[in-house]
Amino acid sequence: MRKTKPKKRILLPDPKYNDVLVTRFVNDLMISGKKTVAFKIFYETLDIVAAKLAEKEGKSALEIWKQALENITPQVEVKSRRVGGATFQVPTEINPRRKQAISVKNMILFARKRSGRNMAEKLSAEIMAAYKNEGAAFKKKEDTHRMAEANKAFAHFRF
Repeated sequence: MRKTKPKKRILLPDPKYNDVLVTRFVNDLMISGKKTVAFKIFYETLDIVAAKLAEKEGKSALEIWKQALENITPQVEVKSRRVGGATFQVPTEINPRRKQAISVKNMILFARKRSGRNMAEKLSAEIMAAYKNEGAAFKKKEDTHRMAEANKAFAHFRF
């Protein structure tokens, strides 16, 4: 690359939980710049999670959400590399910021695809499924790991 890498933007923590990860999640959840609506959806989601799951587990809703994100975070991914006219799927490790971004985006994507009354219910259902190591976002992580495992023979093409 010719240009220097852009500086990382500093995100302010959210008002309720004072957590930067919550802000990053809400920024990805937001549509058309409506941040207050996104925050409302997220806080409502955590209230639903707290009502359904937090009491049984003995954890706060925020801890359950963070554990769910951790459960759907992939460790490796495959990247296409062209070597001698052939394209290989080469397994590579993912840097921590990208891991976080992938898990957040997958959770939101698969929550949107779920059936339900509103986004808060769909997102809470996806969070609870991910916490229990099930659901579409967890399956996506497992598929990614399986693909990397299947193409382990091409790991020497990494550079």
